[in-house]
Amino acid sequence: MIDLNGRKTAVALGNFDGLHKGHIAVINEAVTEKSNGLLPCILTFESHPQKTLRGSAPKKIMTRSLCEKTAKELGCETVRISFEDVRNMSPEEFFNKILIKKLNIGFVSCGFNYRFGRNGEGNADTLRSLCKNAGIGFSCVGEVLYNDEPISSTRIRHAIENGDIENANNMLDRHFAYDSEVVHGDRIGKRILGFPTINQLFPDTHVVPKNGVYASATEVDGRLYPSMTNIGKRPTVKGDELRSETCIIGFSGDLYGAHPEVRLLKLIREEKKFPSLEALSEQLKKDSLTAEKIYNEVFR
Repeated sequence: MIDLNGRKTAVALGNFDGLHKGHIAVINEAVTEKSNGLLPCILTFESHPQKTLRGSAPKKIMTRSLCEKTAKELGCETVRISFEDVRNMSPEEFFNKILIKKLNIGFVSCGFNYRFGRNGEGNADTLRSLCKNAGIGFSCVGEVLYNDEPISSTRIRHAIENGDIENANNMLDRHFAYDSEVVHGDRIGKRILGFPTINQLFPDTHVVPKNGVYASATEVDGRLYPSMTNIGKRPTVKGDELRSETCIIGFSGDLYGAHPEVRLLKLIREEKKFPSLEALSEQLKKDSLTAEKIYNEVFR
């Protein structure tokens, strides 16, 4: 729990498992209260409640580090609590013990479908009533639509898994990204193909994009570079481990052990097996030009 130093908070409530446009609308309601002297915060859980309730959780759209970085950029601190500690609290207990006593709330925002308390007994109307009785400011954000349908983390996961990165990015209001540690590969890209790459693995808990070659942008030490990223098992070289391989255009250096942020912009083509390494190398030259062109269009 953060040290409030006596300050009152404006708290945005939710799972925030993707920080998409709908989540951002809830967060922005809390951030606006900064002008009233309140400290904007996101209150979420250490792990997704479904992990406790059903034994498995939806795949993560963001790593924790990127989630907290994005929250900071939006103007919020992140507060995490254990779902186990609050799952059997009544809505009133949660409101009084967590929001009032621990977070010293002066304002609360949530989404229209927010549930809280034992067995999800509390909803946005419950919270509205509790806030009114306590003299606490309250805001409830309605559905946020994209292409006439509600934005949801589930919808974004499906888009990512289908390689529909552009629509996923539009719903996220930023580029889908990951910052896994760079691990050692077999150096085929550098030694044989002429395209040195950084290798990153996806945690089992993370959503994985459709196999293929993507135009991407990679952030290294605060600088953004054009890049192309292959996600898959590399059938031409008989790879057996799913990984992300990114060629950072215009960068040279050792990134082993680092956590560069790779942002996917657009699927260029699906992964395929080539008849030879020479044929693969020729295709990668074309992919590189396409990726750089897309990068320049996105960030012009």
